[in-house]
Amino acid sequence: MTGRTPQVSCVFVCYDGAGRLLLARRASGARDEPGTWDTGAGALEFGETFEAAVGREVAEEYSTTPLAVSLLGVRNVLRADPPSHWVAVVFAVRVDPATVAIGEPHKFDRLGWFTRDALPAPLHSQLPATLAMLPDPLP
Repeated sequence: MTGRTPQVSCVFVCYDGAGRLLLARRASGARDEPGTWDTGAGALEFGETFEAAVGREVAEEYSTTPLAVSLLGVRNVLRADPPSHWVAVVFAVRVDPATVAIGEPHKFDRLGWFTRDALPAPLHSQLPATLAMLPDPLP
């Protein structure tokens, strides 16, 4: 997300209800930081509610439907490289692991389930701040 106007992104951390988080490795064609592990996210579209955006993006990226959606908070994200500014509305989303699959192979080349104390490397630069918003235990 670049330009002179901040964008709004719905960021979602999917979890399985048993202590594991779903992360995706960014493919070589990803917008930024290819090869890093990240949560899902997508731009809010005009006229869309936050919850509708999360449901749409979870379906697009992970080919599944949210079972529960909880608002965690908001982050003001400013980055120098690549230059970008967005408002991240962050959610925790419970999903059924049996239904999860890569829905956008041009953006992600691998999915994995991880516990907070055994995360993969390297992590996307924005992931630690997002994960810090997660309650313990998850909702």
